[in-house]
Amino acid sequence: MKFLIENIGCKVNSYDAQSVATLLENAGYERVFEDEAVDVAIVFTCAVTNIAAQKSRKLIRQIKKKNEDAILVVAGCYSQIESEVLKDIDIVVGSIHKTKILDYIEQFKKDHKPIRDIQKLENLSFEEATIDHFETQTRAYLKIQDGCNQFCSYCIIPYARGRERSMDPDHVLEEAKQIFKNHKEIVLTGIHTGRYGSEYHLTLADMIEKILDQSSDDIRLRISSIEMTEVDDKLISLMKKDNRIAKHFHIPLQAGSNEILKAMNRPYTCEEYYEKIQKIREEIPDISISTDLIVGFPGETDELFEKTVEFLKKCKFSFLHVFPFSLRSGTVAEKLEHPISPVVKKERVRRCLAISEELYKEYKTSWLNRTVDVLVEKTSENDSFGHSSNYLPVKINKKTNQGEFVEVVLKELDGEVLQGEVI
Repeated sequence: MKFLIENIGCKVNSYDAQSVATLLENAGYERVFEDEAVDVAIVFTCAVTNIAAQKSRKLIRQIKKKNEDAILVVAGCYSQIESEVLKDIDIVVGSIHKTKILDYIEQFKKDHKPIRDIQKLENLSFEEATIDHFETQTRAYLKIQDGCNQFCSYCIIPYARGRERSMDPDHVLEEAKQIFKNHKEIVLTGIHTGRYGSEYHLTLADMIEKILDQSSDDIRLRISSIEMTEVDDKLISLMKKDNRIAKHFHIPLQAGSNEILKAMNRPYTCEEYYEKIQKIREEIPDISISTDLIVGFPGETDELFEKTVEFLKKCKFSFLHVFPFSLRSGTVAEKLEHPISPVVKKERVRRCLAISEELYKEYKTSWLNRTVDVLVEKTSENDSFGHSSNYLPVKINKKTNQGEFVEVVLKELDGEVLQGEVI
């Protein structure tokens, strides 16, 4: 039987989708990527914003229309939060029990009765899956953590994913070992990656050290988004001394004024945030530090937004991911007063993206005439493309092997991409 998997959202969703694909392939199902008829269609949904929920609904409708005779499975955060609107779906699974999807498909094939598995997110353990490769990616994801205890006022994820929990350390090591047989780079990811290991009396840095101890020299570990409060001294020290750890931290800021950070229920002040990134740069001067930013949060006056603008310039991020505040039903922020108009939010996004473009150009230019190792992600007849350890986009001047590291000298900045010559 043929199956299709589509997913919306984060790296965690990509990992969950691949883990289910692996289960089905091991059971003899054939995964397809082209636009052809399938027997089973699976959609992994997102609910981080109302817009993400709308995109999930749209994708479900599109998949259902194209595959009218297929068994339709919908899973993930949107399923967990709004399962009541998915009454016409064959199989609906929430944020847990995704490892049961194969069993549910087999059951549905027998009795054709709709299946609903939406569990209360209480006293959860980590749902362990097994993956050894990603079919459509050069860079692999390894989900080592799930859930969140932070409860930022704008965020629905703690209600959609449940509380923090971590993959068993031995399973992490085995997964990493198997994935490294097929990929040179693994991105360690989770809903709150930096909180890994508390129930095992480990930190994220401890786990990274264990993975590196069992791994070869020809690999790279990358950390996905991590909170400022979770970048500890050991993690900085490990990154400084071991080049197998990608020299890039993505540390969400979300707002550049203490007033809005407090309203967001973020666990730091601007002063604490700046002190931490300065400490990182003192130890690792060339590191890339990028961030997430939400503009137009309720109560963000023009004066407070200007504080954010100045703080962004002060921090000198390598680049920014900028989002207009999007109201999410069921969050604390839904009830906050003084909403910002869409027109103002759009202009604030524009200004911050312009700052990002300027900062990124400055950071990329600082790397000219220097040597970097690039993981090759795409190749053509005459050139290749990939990213360096510090996530610089590099076009290489010759065809090389996809999935391998290539040492290049960065010769010029051509638009958004650095041009590299193979040494």
